[in-house]
Amino acid sequence: MVNMYSLILGITTFITGIFWCLEYFKPVFFKTRFWYNLSQQRQHAKKKTPDNNDIIVNISRKTGWIEICVSIFPVLLLVFIMRSFILEPFYIPSGSMMPTLLIGDFILVKKFAYGIKDPITQKTLIKTSHPKRGDIVLFKYPLDPKLDYIKRLVGLPGDRVIYNPISKHITVQPNCASKKTCNTALAITYDEFTPSDFIQNFNISDNGKINSSFLQLPLDPQVTSGIRLAQCKESFNGISHNILILPGKKDQLGMYYQQKNSSLAEWVVPKGNYFMIGDNRDNSADSRYWGFVPERNIVGKATTIWMSLNKKEGQWLTRIRLNRIGNIH
Repeated sequence: MVNMYSLILGITTFITGIFWCLEYFKPVFFKTRFWYNLSQQRQHAKKKTPDNNDIIVNISRKTGWIEICVSIFPVLLLVFIMRSFILEPFYIPSGSMMPTLLIGDFILVKKFAYGIKDPITQKTLIKTSHPKRGDIVLFKYPLDPKLDYIKRLVGLPGDRVIYNPISKHITVQPNCASKKTCNTALAITYDEFTPSDFIQNFNISDNGKINSSFLQLPLDPQVTSGIRLAQCKESFNGISHNILILPGKKDQLGMYYQQKNSSLAEWVVPKGNYFMIGDNRDNSADSRYWGFVPERNIVGKATTIWMSLNKKEGQWLTRIRLNRIGNIH
């Protein structure tokens, strides 16, 4: 799996870096044929009379792109290092992680949270840590690595994950990779579901496709269109967060990913893979539907919301949600 954006950025940084080195280490490279001839042309041009300004212009045109490469190299190098090994910005385009992450949130993903990776091939070079249950993880979509997905990690390698499509609760039983029966489950607690301040609206497009959008409204006003979502607090691994459900919605069990030798809505996470799920349970395409996330697909851990725009459908720009800026839980 090759990260094309990082590959293009890396090649561009490398090429501009060569010209930067040639420019700032002239005593070493000055005797090369190209730079020697270029220097001679510049000196010859300076001796010409004003009537020969066309020579100077011609040489300037030939060397202008070199000066551009030299000037942009430090910026490209900084961007390449930051984006490849430290932090990567990411925009939340969908509501699959509501209410933890909202449409319009701009987040920072810590690239080195789990290890230092080759930015081109995504191969781990130095292992720093392991993903933990409850982490919000950015990863390459297994069925199309060109797409970035962000979900909550609930299953580690060897875990049996059981999802109840009626209660919307999960059960995790560790160390079930062998065929032995697993009876021990992690302590995962849930509060009662209560009405949330999020409304989901539905509309049918011209081609007959059903689209949905989300609106945040206080609990007091009556809902004249759409359905008010319900929420409850889910707690496990020392992390508490709210999840959302669409009341009355039945899961399409026939679309669940069916693992060999496992019951429907039950999965045993293979070695080197992880099970991801969205906090907006009825509006998330996650591991329940397409399977597991290989370790090599993991990009990093989402840590901070640095900007949040309250963007609504049909509007280009709206107000900034200052109350959302801060750490992600």
